Amino acid sequence: MKKLEIRLSGSGGQGVILAAIILANAGVEQGLNAIQTQSYGPEARGGASKAEVILSNDEINYPKITRANILLSLTQKAYDKYNSSLETNGILIVDESVKLSGDETFKVYTLPILRTAQEKFETQLVANIISLGAIYELMGEGIIDKDIMIRSITERVPAHTVQKNTDAFEEGIKLARG
Repeated sequence: MKKLEIRLSGSGGQGVILAAIILANAGVEQGLNAIQTQSYGPEARGGASKAEVILSNDEINYPKITRANILLSLTQKAYDKYNSSLETNGILIVDESVKLSGDETFKVYTLPILRTAQEKFETQLVANIISLGAIYELMGEGIIDKDIMIRSITERVPAHTVQKNTDAFEEGIKLARG
């Protein structure tokens, strides 16, 4: 792996920033160079939210994504705003509620992320970790060890939610596999 640029987007309260922090932390534990940046609207919940992670074997000279290799969009607004930042032949992961423009030049994974969180785990709070599982699966084997990812999750979520979150991570992997 030379460099992997990942953008996670949605609305405030969906946890994309926490997911990015977990991913960057796991990258560092794996021995990679990693940078994580974030931005969100003025509303704590419901406003636009974006987080970026760059993982690389080499030095990272610029802390922002230039062209995303992987884009996660949990909302229509996030997809509309960021889909143009995805490189040609990149990977787009969207919730099933997102309507695509139809002219995508990238690999698209439309997954029931939000519905799965609600129906299987009875809370939207794990949608970010389901998303993280899908990202983990689609970024490819060998970049980050699965045990390191799970450890990073368990270190960042509340202790009483560890099992639910690790189960959500596994569910995201299953969803990405189809």
